[in-house]
Amino acid sequence: MLAAPPRAGEGLHNWLYRVARQLHAHLPAVEIVALLESRVQNCGRHVSGKEITDAVQSSMATAWQPNANTAPMKPAAKWPRVNEEQRASIIRDGGGLADLWELSKPRIEDSGVHTDEIIDRLFPGNPLLCCGKSSAIFDTRPRGAWRGALAKLALVVPSPMTAVEGVTKAGKPSRHTLNNTGPRRFLICEFDTGTADDHAALLLHLAEYAPLVCVVHSGGKSLHGWFCVHGLPDAKVEKFFRYAVSLGADPATWSRSQFVRMPGGTRDNGKRQAVYFTNFKPLESKP
Repeated sequence: MLAAPPRAGEGLHNWLYRVARQLHAHLPAVEIVALLESRVQNCGRHVSGKEITDAVQSSMATAWQPNANTAPMKPAAKWPRVNEEQRASIIRDGGGLADLWELSKPRIEDSGVHTDEIIDRLFPGNPLLCCGKSSAIFDTRPRGAWRGALAKLALVVPSPMTAVEGVTKAGKPSRHTLNNTGPRRFLICEFDTGTADDHAALLLHLAEYAPLVCVVHSGGKSLHGWFCVHGLPDAKVEKFFRYAVSLGADPATWSRSQFVRMPGGTRDNGKRQAVYFTNFKPLESKP
């Protein structure tokens, strides 16, 4: 099934569910999401992280078990449901996009392109970065080799890569895999529902629990908040992200190899992914 994914219009959505149902016996949910992402990159349409995550989560209840006579397999923990009441309270009492911009240090007050200088602050030195025009057109290169090109790209993996090339779960070489993604440096929280002001209020609230260093507009309808989690215990990072998901954050960005919006980059429709907030001070003590 993994070797022959259908094309768009040939039952791709149902295929995601059926394959995920089989994989629960072999892999944790996060790795299933990453594997499915790699298999549908050239299917003929954009497959969102949310569509894949939903398929993985909904298939848990009917997950295949290798031996029906054994005790039922304990499924991987699901992400929490959205606490609509708490979310609404935070949005009602919190600030908006203008407040977020006012708190930026430094504030970007012109319409110029600042992608290179922002990436230099987020990823000091010359680490390997995986960046792409789309989820199907990408490369992994040293940071210096990307200079001058990043503003034209839409996507970046928010952690340095450990090697130029890795191996997908299907055993194929690729320059964008979980296998060649390094330790988590940033955790990105993205909200798909609500207004930009709503998202700003939620990100400002989450900034009380983890350092918020950058906020990028998707060029569509959402804000991406970059939280610095480098060096924090995995359990603490997961607890923070579970709380973010309970406020409506997209769980797809939990995968270390998940592409996110390039700060100041350009979508395929030509729209700029504006940066509304930066605060690089939390990074000053980070290697």
